[in-house]
Amino acid sequence: MRILLVIYDNDSYISWFPQGLAYIASACRNAGHEVEIYNQDVYHWPESHLVNKLNREKYDVIGVSTIGGYYQYRKLLKLSEAINQARNRPFYIIGGHGPAPEPEYFLKKTKADVVVIGEGEITILELLDAVQGKRKFSSVNGIAFYENENFVKTHERDLIEDIDKIPFPAWDLFPIDHYALLRLPHIKNSERCMPVLSGRGCTFKCNFCYRMDKGFRGRSADSIIEEIGILQKNYGISYIAFSDELLMNSTQRTIELCEAFIKSGLKFKWDCNGRLNYAKLDVLKLMKEAGCVFINYGIESMDEKALKVMNKALTVKQIVSGIENTLAAGISPGYNIIFGNIGENEESLRLGVEFLLKYDDHSQMRTIRPVTPYPGSPLYYYAIEKGLLKDCKDFYENKHTNSDLLSVNFTSLSDEEFHHALYNANERLISHYFKHQLDKNLEVARRLYYGHDVTFRGFRQS
Repeated sequence: MRILLVIYDNDSYISWFPQGLAYIASACRNAGHEVEIYNQDVYHWPESHLVNKLNREKYDVIGVSTIGGYYQYRKLLKLSEAINQARNRPFYIIGGHGPAPEPEYFLKKTKADVVVIGEGEITILELLDAVQGKRKFSSVNGIAFYENENFVKTHERDLIEDIDKIPFPAWDLFPIDHYALLRLPHIKNSERCMPVLSGRGCTFKCNFCYRMDKGFRGRSADSIIEEIGILQKNYGISYIAFSDELLMNSTQRTIELCEAFIKSGLKFKWDCNGRLNYAKLDVLKLMKEAGCVFINYGIESMDEKALKVMNKALTVKQIVSGIENTLAAGISPGYNIIFGNIGENEESLRLGVEFLLKYDDHSQMRTIRPVTPYPGSPLYYYAIEKGLLKDCKDFYENKHTNSDLLSVNFTSLSDEEFHHALYNANERLISHYFKHQLDKNLEVARRLYYGHDVTFRGFRQS
């Protein structure tokens, strides 16, 4: 079959490599199907361009995958409208964290033929068999569709136990020279970056998080190293962004991976997502030796009560200790703090701001965003139970208009008071960031003109 996978335009100058669809592309191609990528993300084509392409060319299947988000939702609707008005409309499949928790709603809104729920590498192959009439759609686990105007959701798809067996992403189908330009903390202008998954899933259960796969499944160090080796050899990649939810899934696993990276002899910088309860100084020093330059931490709040409410499984003491250890090891920490979970107040916000200012190493701009109860998360169902939200339609059509604005107010503040408090917090953080940038550039100018610094290469920003 001839398949077109659409990468939606995220309105970014440089785009994150779409790993999910790259894995799907590889699975489909290995099964003998012809796969083409439509890179709206790279070329910023309008939806009319897709309509014209579908009118000119014949595809059997078209697929779009999106995460949850106000922008992604509206983009999916625009793409769906384009697909549905094409004369040669292919069989239309959608998937990803956006449609998966509320498939019935997304089928109605997009008029897609099928929603894929959960991991897609096996599901898509069985689904393509169904499209060709080789099996019934109802026999394919992990999908939802309409049959004779009746909504059908099949049995949940079992997780792929051995994820080492999943084929590597189909990099050759994508414009890697574009994606390799992604800039992350401590990457040089001359270095090229690509994301790699070290595992799938997470063992923690924060109340604001929606997850399709339960638990954690790690790849073997050998498989990860093999992938990095290919990326280095074929694409000149020198910076690896471990993009899974939690590379630091345990102290033991982190140590095993770092020792394997060192033993492999491969030289590369890398960053990852981490947990502060595993951020021990000896582990962090080993990570530094193995090439780690940045760890992105989900802190969420510096309010002890709020951490318990959101089921973060962290304490303020662990957070402070872990961050101090990370800085002491010479690794930059990423600080993710959100505001507005159940019971939080202005003091919760103040504690977050003071923490960010105290431990800022200036590797990133720090801001605080409101918590968002994405469909599928425990917080989403809490909001519905408490009458703060009606349903998925209410969330996407009325409440979730921007990720930096309040969707659902779980605090005792009014919406106006909430946004005013968030403005004051971010005014301090943004001013702090640009004050440092000003001081840094003035010091560069001083060294240039008074120290005759011949290494100066211009006041450049990337």
